[in-house]
Amino acid sequence: MKVFFSDLDGTLLHIRTYSPEAARPALQQLTRKRCPLVLSTSKTRAEVEFWREQLGNRHPFIVENGGAIYVPDGYFKFPLPGAVKRDGYEVIEYGTPYPELVETLRAASRESGCQVLGFSDMTVEEVSRRTLLPLEQAELAKRREYDEPFEIIGVGTHGLLRAIELRGKHWTRGDRFYHITGDNDKAAAVRLLSGLYRQAHSDVVTVGIGDGHNDTSFLDVVDHPIVIYSRFAVALKKAIPRSQVTQAPGPHGWNEAVLQVLAS
Repeated sequence: MKVFFSDLDGTLLHIRTYSPEAARPALQQLTRKRCPLVLSTSKTRAEVEFWREQLGNRHPFIVENGGAIYVPDGYFKFPLPGAVKRDGYEVIEYGTPYPELVETLRAASRESGCQVLGFSDMTVEEVSRRTLLPLEQAELAKRREYDEPFEIIGVGTHGLLRAIELRGKHWTRGDRFYHITGDNDKAAAVRLLSGLYRQAHSDVVTVGIGDGHNDTSFLDVVDHPIVIYSRFAVALKKAIPRSQVTQAPGPHGWNEAVLQVLAS
């Protein structure tokens, strides 16, 4: 069985319109072949639940750069290590509480003299304007638990990132924003879920699909890493030489790559 782990923005979803329509043929094939599609993203639980509904997806998902794994109740027929029951899910948490991340970012900004603008500083309208999300989805993006996206709007980027690290936190970069996190990333979550799938099924092959620096860690732990063409593609290919790079960006590249894997 093939299990697909996929980022959303800039991969399955168009970077500006957020439309997955170009990937519909591959999505339909995944359903026909009963291949799980695990969404692995920097988005919040509320955002992912919105997209799971749009996509008809009923599989586990990973939120906020590996901050937590949500597994629908009863999905696996055995106990999950460290999971807690919550709202119809078994939840495995890795992330640091959001208020702590916000305060750490502000302290690092003050110390480094590098000005930042985090989601916690923005109104829903400002998030919408900067992300091109509709207001309703921008509100969902503000419901953060384990990850603070931020823009650097001053000088001193290196000093800021170093100050974050000295406070025991981590940072990564997506397509639009930097992110501050605790001791979590997508790789740990993908690795754990891959193990659960292998415990439940025989002959599991894992496929990872991403387009940004924050996808590098999880692409490196799957059997078949796919880099969706973007301005970061060269860097990701260098970091993961065995990866496949698509010719087309966004959902067009996603569709082509997934159909190719399913046909192999």
